[in-house]
Amino acid sequence: MPADLNDYFNKKRGGGDGEEPPKKPPRNRGETPNFLNDFGKKTGLFYALLGLLVLFIIAKPYVVINSGEVGIKATAGKYEKDPLRPGLHFFLPFIQEVLVVDTKVRSINYIGHRDHDMSTGVNKGGFSSYRLGGENGVINVPSISTIDARGLNIYIDLTVQYRLKPDTAPQTIATYGISWEEKIVNPIVREVVRNVIGGYKAEDLPVNRNEIANKIKQGIEDRINAKKGQPVQLVNVNLREIVLPPKIVEQIERVQIAKQEADRVKLEVERARQEAQKKAALAKGEADARKIKAQGRADAIKIEADASAYANTEIAKSLTPEILRLKQIEVQGEFNRALSVNRDAKIFLTPGGSTPNIWIDSKMQTKQKRAASDNK
Repeated sequence: MPADLNDYFNKKRGGGDGEEPPKKPPRNRGETPNFLNDFGKKTGLFYALLGLLVLFIIAKPYVVINSGEVGIKATAGKYEKDPLRPGLHFFLPFIQEVLVVDTKVRSINYIGHRDHDMSTGVNKGGFSSYRLGGENGVINVPSISTIDARGLNIYIDLTVQYRLKPDTAPQTIATYGISWEEKIVNPIVREVVRNVIGGYKAEDLPVNRNEIANKIKQGIEDRINAKKGQPVQLVNVNLREIVLPPKIVEQIERVQIAKQEADRVKLEVERARQEAQKKAALAKGEADARKIKAQGRADAIKIEADASAYANTEIAKSLTPEILRLKQIEVQGEFNRALSVNRDAKIFLTPGGSTPNIWIDSKMQTKQKRAASDNK
């Protein structure tokens, strides 16, 4: 083998200049392996990282804000002015905390349970100590008890919809606390309803329902907007029911029955009047028709008479003495011819002239004389 190749392999075995590589000293039986010595040095770092992970899991120094919510960060108990918008946010555990509040539309239903009233405490199922307003955003509370203008007990059922304004949520929570609905919305609604109902008598409430609903809504909206910073936005107010005392209900029913009866009688009278007017109109129409028909006949007769008169006038204008004498001669000739044919005729009167022409049947005179002599 060439010398240069031997040198190459000697170097690969660790020997430089032909020397063999150094050997590691043998390990004693009680000595700890080197990799375990290296692990022991890193154990502190491992436990520190594990502790931080456990602390991160337990402390949970982050919060996720959903849509329709805002977060309020408090540092050492002091709320920050700007709310946290929807998204992921981190904070310092044990020093800071984040309160999540609902800014979606919420509802308070004043309905039922009229034997008591909401006075103190947190409504069961309505408010939460962490996420304000519960999960569904609907609070059911008893009906509002009030009195009318005469001191009669009235109960009002209504639904109020509202929402917490996101921009001013930190100031609102800082001022009114997590029970802001009980301190802002509920007292205003009850006060406005009692003021409005107190201006009416019980029997007038159903008739003025729309007016009362508008007054309640406007009053609540004005009072909420008058709050400093306008922390709440009113969405809608729906008047559901006006519950009257039983005696007032009976009185209203009697009045309604009487009114319905009066309306029925009035309707019958009106119907009879219309029927009479109809008959009168028919009779007048028939009379007018007969009158028009008679007038038509009279007009026809008059027209015919006028035509005849006109014709006679025109004829009279056309007759001359010569024509009249000619007509007289013609008529006389007709009589003469008739007399020659009709031997039994007694008298023939001819028109024209100052004295009528008379023809007497001689045979008839002879018979009359004989009959007279026989009678003697």
